Amino acid sequence: MEIFLYGVRGSIPSPLSNQEYKEKVISILRLAAKSEGKAYTSPEEWFDHLPEPLNYVVGGNTTCVRIRSSTGAELIVDLGTGARVLGEDLDREKFGKGQGEASVFFTHTHWDHIHGIPFFKPLYIPGNKFVFHSPLADLPERLKYQQDPRFFPIHFDHFGSERSFHHLKKGENLEIGGVKIEWLPLKHPGGSIAYKFTEAGKSFIFATDAEYNGEDFPLIQEQKPFFQGADLLVLDAQYTLDESFQKFDWGHTAYTMAVNCASSWEVKTLALTHHEPAYSDEILAIILDDAKTHAENLGAKDLSIVLAREGMKFELV
Repeated sequence: MEIFLYGVRGSIPSPLSNQEYKEKVISILRLAAKSEGKAYTSPEEWFDHLPEPLNYVVGGNTTCVRIRSSTGAELIVDLGTGARVLGEDLDREKFGKGQGEASVFFTHTHWDHIHGIPFFKPLYIPGNKFVFHSPLADLPERLKYQQDPRFFPIHFDHFGSERSFHHLKKGENLEIGGVKIEWLPLKHPGGSIAYKFTEAGKSFIFATDAEYNGEDFPLIQEQKPFFQGADLLVLDAQYTLDESFQKFDWGHTAYTMAVNCASSWEVKTLALTHHEPAYSDEILAIILDDAKTHAENLGAKDLSIVLAREGMKFELV
C-alpha cells in the first residue's frame, strides 16, 4: 500500500509568500557563502544536504490524500485544493484515457476538504468512474450546491465521468482491491470521519479535523481499539498548546496532544497535518522539533514523528 500526500494545510490554501521565499533564498545563499566554494560535487547534491526546512516547502494546498493498493486500486481521501495536482498526476495515467476508477472517501464537507472538486480534471473525462463514500446521507446535495451556477460555471451534474454515491452505515466496513476500510466519527463542529485502511496486516489511518484536548482522555481511551498500533497515523495537529486554549471547541488539536494520542495508541509513525495557514515552514519545523522533544519526555522512544508535506510518499509493505 502506497500513500501520497497532495494537500496538508488546514482551513484555507496558503501559498508561499514572497517574503518567506526571500528569507529561504537568503538563508541558502549565506550557507553557500560560508562554504567558500567547497560545496558538494553538484548543485543538486548540495541542495539535498541543506538543513531543514531550507530543502523543502511544506506546501499550501488543502487536504487531499491518495492511497494505491498493491493490486492497483485507487483510493482518495478528500478533495481539497491538493486535488488539482492529484488530477494532473492521474491524467498522465489511465484516467487521462477515460479508463480510471477510484473510490473517494470524504471526512466531511467543510470547504477546505471539497473545494478542489471543480478543478479535479479526471472528473471531466468520459469513461472514468468514481464512487463517493461518506456517512452523510445528503452528500450529493452538498457537493452539487458548491457548484451551483451562482458559485461555479459548471454544475456537478455536467461532469463527463460516471459518478455514484455510497452512504456508509454505522458499523459498516468495506473491502476494495484487497484493502479493508473502517471508519470512526471524530469530535469536530459538524462532524468529521477518520478512515482506517488495512492491507496485508499494515494499517494507515487518516484523522484530520479532530479535536483532542485535556478533557478528552476518556475519549482517547475509548477510541484506542480503532487507532491501536497503526503503522502510519496522519493526525490533525493544527495548533500550539497555547493556541488550542484560545480556540477551544474549534475542532482542531494541539501538536502536543497529537503526540499524546499517538503515544497512548502505540502508533509507529505519526505525521502531523492540517497545518495552520498562518504558520511558515520555519515555524512548522520548530513545531516538529518540539513534538519530538515532547515524545521523548513522554518516554515514547519507538514513536517516529514527521511533518506532513506535499509530495510525501509512504510505503507500507
